[in-house]
Amino acid sequence: MELYINKLTHYLPENIVPNSYFKEVNGLDDDWIYSRTGIKTRSKAGAEENTNTMGIQAVELAVPTLPFPIEEIDLIIAATYSPYDTVATVAHMVQRRYHIENAQCLSVSAACSSFINAMEIAQGYFAMGKATKALVIGSEHNSAYANETDPQSGHLWGDGAVAVFISHKNYSGNDPRIVDIHTRGLGHIGKADEAVFLRPRNGGIGMPEGRDVFVNACHYMVEALEQVTRNYGKTVQDLNWISSHQANQRIIKTIAKQTDIPEERFLMNIEQRGNTGSPSCAISLSENLDKVKPGDLVGLAVFGGGYSCGAMLLQF
Repeated sequence: MELYINKLTHYLPENIVPNSYFKEVNGLDDDWIYSRTGIKTRSKAGAEENTNTMGIQAVELAVPTLPFPIEEIDLIIAATYSPYDTVATVAHMVQRRYHIENAQCLSVSAACSSFINAMEIAQGYFAMGKATKALVIGSEHNSAYANETDPQSGHLWGDGAVAVFISHKNYSGNDPRIVDIHTRGLGHIGKADEAVFLRPRNGGIGMPEGRDVFVNACHYMVEALEQVTRNYGKTVQDLNWISSHQANQRIIKTIAKQTDIPEERFLMNIEQRGNTGSPSCAISLSENLDKVKPGDLVGLAVFGGGYSCGAMLLQF
């Protein structure tokens, strides 16, 4: 049975932090940061914002034009590795905010692969006949955990959220169809045990092995895209657009070279938003939806610390 994305919305905080901020914080200047990451500015949650509030805001933006009553949702999945509350999760707080009485609620964490993992879990609920309308929320409050004085990764992080509404029905006639989703754990490779960490009581987010992350991200995001396109009888080169995890512009440029796909076919927002974590691939798609035309084939790809990878194929 086919699944469609009936609505896709994103929320980004108003606060913008330029590269110049980090000169006094960790000694890195604008040119150095941009040349190595492709980041010029990043979004940062306000003092009263957190993972839950940003997720709710992303949902709020969708409600006025949602093609069905939000109360009909029976599955809510949150995706985050930077929770505000590990008990009252984004999923539960959205359920409470909109009084969605009959929804199952859960939260998923797989580093920057969390959003694609959540989408695959939703796909599984539909396949089991346990969901009819689902909401997947990706939300990251990286700045709450980041150590800005860390010259290795303190300057990378941005905050933001995305909301994706899913059902079996193509309400508009042009709703993107979820063709395939592929995820894979990679904890057995490289320096997965130490390359990236987030220990809330011991230093926050760190990325001491950036080179290992870079090499494996470039390889396994392509591999994941190859998997979902092959299952559809296509190749990566058949994709009209790729919206990958917005971790580093150099990774995206390397993937473009590896696949022989022009950089112009990659949907990017890293220059303005920074690394917004697990929802970054979907936020980038949401921000660039005006570029996507009916009939286009779009691939989303992710790589997460720990390690993990995943991809999702959409037919518009």
